[in-house]
Parts: sequence; structure tokens; C-alpha cells
Amino acid sequence: MNPSNPYKVIFDTDPGVDDAMALYYALAHPAIDVVGITTTFGNVTVDQAATNALYLSAIAGRRIPVTKGVATPWVKPGEPPPAFIHGDDGLGNLNSRAPIDHTLDPRASAQFIVDMARAHPGEITLVAVGPLGNLSLALKIEPNLPRLLREVILMAGTVVEPGNVSPVAEANVWNDPHAADHVFGAGWKLTMVGLDVTHRVIVPLAMIKAIADHHRHLATDVLHHAVAFYANFYSGIYPHVAKIHGCFGHDVLAFIYLTNPAFFTCEHGTVRVATEGIANGQTMMKRKDIFHPQSGWEDRPTTQVCMHVDAAACNATFESVLMSDWLHH
Repeated sequence: MNPSNPYKVIFDTDPGVDDAMALYYALAHPAIDVVGITTTFGNVTVDQAATNALYLSAIAGRRIPVTKGVATPWVKPGEPPPAFIHGDDGLGNLNSRAPIDHTLDPRASAQFIVDMARAHPGEITLVAVGPLGNLSLALKIEPNLPRLLREVILMAGTVVEPGNVSPVAEANVWNDPHAADHVFGAGWKLTMVGLDVTHRVIVPLAMIKAIADHHRHLATDVLHHAVAFYANFYSGIYPHVAKIHGCFGHDVLAFIYLTNPAFFTCEHGTVRVATEGIANGQTMMKRKDIFHPQSGWEDRPTTQVCMHVDAAACNATFESVLMSDWLHH
């Protein structure tokens, strides 16, 4: 894909510090055209997610449709947002916010996804990095959605790597496991970028500071503030992250997969999600094509799952893209 014919992307997100990193990578990359931002609960409430998406895009000088989506999980009780990871406001507790005049698109996020997919059949890539309620609801509105979208890339789940909200569950899937199982079974071209790779890519805070010092722009100052809060959290619980003083890349890897899939090694298999009990939110991948007496694995589509990653290449690409001349003053 070249900059003259960029990927049209809807970014489904719950910003969130790593969501902000991902958004700015997408806005900065010449081969990505962000045609909409759909928001969900997760790292913050859905109201805060929508506020943050509007703010982050506005201060970067972009007018992109932003919609508000699902506020709670389908079935399980909602959880309070993890303010200790992302801050009460999702962006590391900003001291102040510049005034902006951007307002929300009135459509619900799921309806926006369906409208855009119908208007641009086969052209839209959906990159989702939060709980998957908006995608699941969009599937209910438009059962043909898997044929209308170009592809779907999820920052979600884990196969081998331990979970980050339980010994087996990744946060986005755990937040709404019923929606996630629905999405994994929908039959679209689907790639899962989960903890198996995101826990291998540590973004140094020093890199984000260098980007902010280079641009001297409100958007990168906000990013630096947010990542500093996030890096302090991760450095407090992982000694190997503390040595670098940084944070996991998480959400940005979904976009790096889109632009640089050669950095990743993938496997293909059926993915199911546990929806109750102590394994709630676990993503289980059928990795061997052998007979299993347990039902529930038949007639399900396969998912491409990222299992290994070139971490150094990801960081170098992230830095070079954000160092480019992408900000609008």
C-alpha cells in the first residue's frame, strides 16, 4: 500500500494511553487514512473515551468523525476503569486541556461502522483495540459486515503469554468476553495482535520525550505526559520494563501490523473465548488439527494470530513515523 492509495481505517478505541500512541501513529503514517474513530468503554468510560478521541484528534489538527459506542459489556457486570494504569482521565491526568470546537458524530459507533462499510464495500479496515462490543453490535445490525470490510485487526487476547487481568485473560477480551467470542466467530479476515507479541515490545519513555522535544507541539506534549504516567505504572510492576523505563506498545502494534506485517510471525487456528468461571476472558486457540471430543470448535472460522515479533523493528518504525512532519499547526 502506498501513500497515494492509503488504507481507509476505522479505529475502534477506548483511549487510553496506548490508544493515544496508536492513534498518533495512524495519523502520522502516510499509508493510513483514518476515516472515523469509534469509541467504547474499557480503559475509561465511553463518555471519557469519546472526549479523549475528540481531544487527541483536534489538538493534532485533524477533523475526523468520532462516535460514542457501547457503555457496558453484553452480559457480565461492568468493571470500573483502571485509573491506576491510565489515569482518571485516561491520559495520565492532564493538568489542563486546550479548548476545542470538535463535536461528536451523532451516530452510535456500531451504526457508523455499518454505514461506512456499506458506503465503501471492500475498502475499510477496522482496527479495534478495546473491548469488542461495537464490532459485535455492528454484526447484529449488518450480518453481511464480514464481506463488506476489507479486514479486521484486533489488539486482543493471548495464546501462550500469561494474561494481564488474570493468569489467562487479556483485558480487552475479559472486559466483554461474549462480544469477543462473537467477533472471533464472524468469518471476516481477522488478525489477532495479542499479548504474545505486545509484551515483547517495550517503548522507552525517552523515545516519546525525543518525539515531543522534536515537534514542540501540544499533541506530542500530551502524548509524552500520558506515556510518562503509563511508563511509571509498568515500570513499577515489571523489573525488565523498569530497566528501560518505558511501557508496552500494546495498541500501536495493531497498526504496525497493518503497515509492516513482515515484522510478525503468525499462526492460523480457530479461536474461542471462555465466557464464565475462573477462565473468563481466556482466548483459546486450536493449534493442532486433531479430533477433540469436546464440541464448540466445529464450523468456526480461523483467525490469524501474531505469535512472534521483531520488537526492534517495531520501535524503529514507530519512532521514525512519529518523528515525521505530520502535525498540523
